[in-house]
Amino acid sequence: MNEDRDFLDRIEEIENTWIDMPDGCRIAARIWLPRTARAQPVPAILEYIPYRKRDFMRTRDEPIHRYYAAHGYAAVRVDVRGSGDSGGVLDDEYTPQEQEDAVEIISWLANQSWCSGAVGMMGISWGGFNALQVAARRPPALRAIVTLCSTDDRYADDAHYMGGCLLNENMQWGSILTLYSALPPDPEIVGDDWREMWQQRLDALEPFPAVWMEHQWRDEYWKQGSVCEDFDAIQCPVYAIGGWADGYSNAIPRLMEGLSCPRKGLIGPWAHTFPHDGVPGPSIGFLQETIRWWDTWLKDADTGIMGEPMLRIWMQESMPPQPQYAEWPGRWVAEHGWPSTNVTPMVLNLNANHLSEEPEEPVELSFSSPQSTGVRSGEWCGFGADGEMPRDQRPDDGGSLVFESDPLEERIELLGAPVVELDLCVDKPVALLAARLGDVAPDGSVLRVTYGLLNLTHRNGHELPEALVPGQWYRVRVQLNDIAQALPAGHRVRLSLSTAYWPIAWPSPEAVQMTVRTGTSSLSLPIRRPARVDDTLADFAPPESAPGTAHRKLRAMPMQRRIEIDLATNEMVYSLISDGGELEGASLARIEEIDLELGYTLAKRYRIIENDPLSARTELAQTAQLRRGDWSIRLKVDTNMSATETTFRFAGSMSAEERGTEVASRTWEIDIPRRLI
Repeated sequence: MNEDRDFLDRIEEIENTWIDMPDGCRIAARIWLPRTARAQPVPAILEYIPYRKRDFMRTRDEPIHRYYAAHGYAAVRVDVRGSGDSGGVLDDEYTPQEQEDAVEIISWLANQSWCSGAVGMMGISWGGFNALQVAARRPPALRAIVTLCSTDDRYADDAHYMGGCLLNENMQWGSILTLYSALPPDPEIVGDDWREMWQQRLDALEPFPAVWMEHQWRDEYWKQGSVCEDFDAIQCPVYAIGGWADGYSNAIPRLMEGLSCPRKGLIGPWAHTFPHDGVPGPSIGFLQETIRWWDTWLKDADTGIMGEPMLRIWMQESMPPQPQYAEWPGRWVAEHGWPSTNVTPMVLNLNANHLSEEPEEPVELSFSSPQSTGVRSGEWCGFGADGEMPRDQRPDDGGSLVFESDPLEERIELLGAPVVELDLCVDKPVALLAARLGDVAPDGSVLRVTYGLLNLTHRNGHELPEALVPGQWYRVRVQLNDIAQALPAGHRVRLSLSTAYWPIAWPSPEAVQMTVRTGTSSLSLPIRRPARVDDTLADFAPPESAPGTAHRKLRAMPMQRRIEIDLATNEMVYSLISDGGELEGASLARIEEIDLELGYTLAKRYRIIENDPLSARTELAQTAQLRRGDWSIRLKVDTNMSATETTFRFAGSMSAEERGTEVASRTWEIDIPRRLI
């Protein structure tokens, strides 16, 4: 308790201040300052996201930003235009307007009397995306960034599409953002204008899943905000951080290779979380590590961080497949550059049902996966919750074409992206391929090490897909997600191929039979040799953070995950009921400091019939509530999606209530043509 008091005594907190944009829009910011900053100016660190600094993210924000303030930085948490307490409308993610506002905010920060003129930018997920995007705009005061769980490529490596396949995450994330965009500002911050601001948001509300499904190919919409279009535009130093259980780890090796500015990368075992809260563990002293980074680039201090290897990675050991891992055993390894000269490919040939170093006589093997193949895949992006990791892959492998090696004679360690090259043909003009790399233990259990998806109409690129000619043979390349994983001696390597991967990816319009030619197809594994630098790495400090606001649970709702199969109809229903997770699992909680009760619930269901891809259906139901005295807000958003052979069908509704009375409602029914997907 005394340590908590010490943190708070060292800082000054500004609950809200306004930053005026050139068009008159007021942007809301919460600021934490060292108490000495007004006399001795300090650098500023900006986090800029749409996730409501005042309420839903309050308990997440404070341990981070109070820590930075207590260590000599002005920590600034800003609501993106149209979110939280900021004015305007949030009309999409990562817009040019959002980036232009950030440039203005950085200039405003640099000119404050308590700021030294040096500014850093950091964030996870959305905040990691826009840190990269704003860095590419080169605001003069922006000296360095830290980007976590983000991507350089908005089309190929985000929540919308993977390998040209439509992800169900597009529906989930888009529905959540739709609800968030419809929440009102806090009257205690914005005053009597709150209702007018809320109505503006409700009137302008967009169903984001449908917005993103209008862009099924890699067009200019996705290129905007994808920094891979011009890596050289980023000149300030970049620290890119992620985890193997996250959906965004691929971007870190690409950034290390593509950027020319000073850069560092760090990949742990974690899900979509900050590393000081990292699950699976081990968690690390992320805040201390970033203080070293900020001290180097914002205070010109010699911390030694840039003398350390460019890329540091958690090399995971083999584990039995299970729904969650508190810790993932392994060790830290390092690379001085990327691509690494310490990694060489091991090519295994796909022969008749097995993998071996020598090719055998070609054989043509045909298969067609049940549409429920993929139910053991876990979540596309893990957040560290129970039940979200891939399970034993044997049930999914039963619907797949499988190739397996002999038991390994010696341990191997993978670092990078495995690649599958196949000679194949299909019987339909549109088809997807899911390729999974498995670690088969002596007991027969199969751990999914990594996977990749490819919409085969995108075999030559994502900008101009081409329909397949049924019966025609094609040479295709599928790059799996990057991974660092050890496979012990005595284990087997398994490659599993399927024509469905539900509920990760939306199915093809028709059931597909695929034929693969063995003897000419291959799997390339990135084999890393142990390096001397691994033994010289200093340990990360243990996690630290500052105290957060007191809050208490009013009602708790445990997460539930279920799979139900109707044996009469062959329909499989995968259900998840969640609380949103921001307040220690409470679906209704109270933040004492601001006298506010808040809650959030999410239920999602994925339905599909085993032999009918057109039976696929995704359903989400969300509620959110805010209550203080007689101010009471409840928002409900329901969305669902289905498809015909030619059309995606999105439907949804929104209901907004004030003190139990509906004040606004919206409904949507939108048909979107399928474009080779």
